[in-house]
Amino acid sequence: MEDARLANALSGLVGADLASILTRHFIAIRHDYSTKTLERASPGKFVETFVQCLQQISQGSFDAKPNVDSYLNTRVENDSGLPEGLRFSAGRIARAMYTLRNKRNIAHNGTVDPNSYDLAFLHQSAAWIMAELVRNAVGVTMEEAGTIIELVQSPMNSLVEEIDGVRLVHADVSIRVELLVLLHSHYPNKVSVTDMTASMSTRNASSIRARLRDLKNNKLIFGDNAQGYRLTAAGQAAAAKEIVALSYQTTADS
Repeated sequence: MEDARLANALSGLVGADLASILTRHFIAIRHDYSTKTLERASPGKFVETFVQCLQQISQGSFDAKPNVDSYLNTRVENDSGLPEGLRFSAGRIARAMYTLRNKRNIAHNGTVDPNSYDLAFLHQSAAWIMAELVRNAVGVTMEEAGTIIELVQSPMNSLVEEIDGVRLVHADVSIRVELLVLLHSHYPNKVSVTDMTASMSTRNASSIRARLRDLKNNKLIFGDNAQGYRLTAAGQAAAAKEIVALSYQTTADS
């Protein structure tokens, strides 16, 4: 997904700043879905920014800290200054996203972990909202809007798959990048060397340990062979950068 292209298309409708922020949160949700990572802040921030976008469209200004629940529950559908698609459908979808984010923002109990279908719902809902915003964008040709909507709605291939408790990274990458993506999918939890070796069973175990030493020396991971490793803040940023690159590659190949 070309985030700069998407933000530029939305800037005429909601302004450059909001367009950039909303696009950033949307891309974060796409990355979460791709790597099966539940970064709980992203959906809430996406919806909050979307509410600001609706306020900007309707009244030419927006609240710095909008009351999201109040706006989506009692105000948006009465706002005749909004296009109907945003006023009714997008507003209700955003409300569902915000409800899911708030009510499920707890440790899941039970035998079935809903994180995977939570993420699928949040991702597709955010994609629908972005497409509807693009449909109402100003200063964008119909051809360009159609192309961007296709990009927004394009399938997001999963980089990480979990089978019987083992996570597999589906990408032709180096051991270093595979470790970063794998650790990102577990963040902020530590992952044992045994589990990493099982996930990367086609790799040489000594090579995995060597790359772990390199990552630790570069302060991208924290831990040890006995307790396991987790990403540092710098490691999280490095992993995100690699995931962005892989996401672009996936979009280009599809």
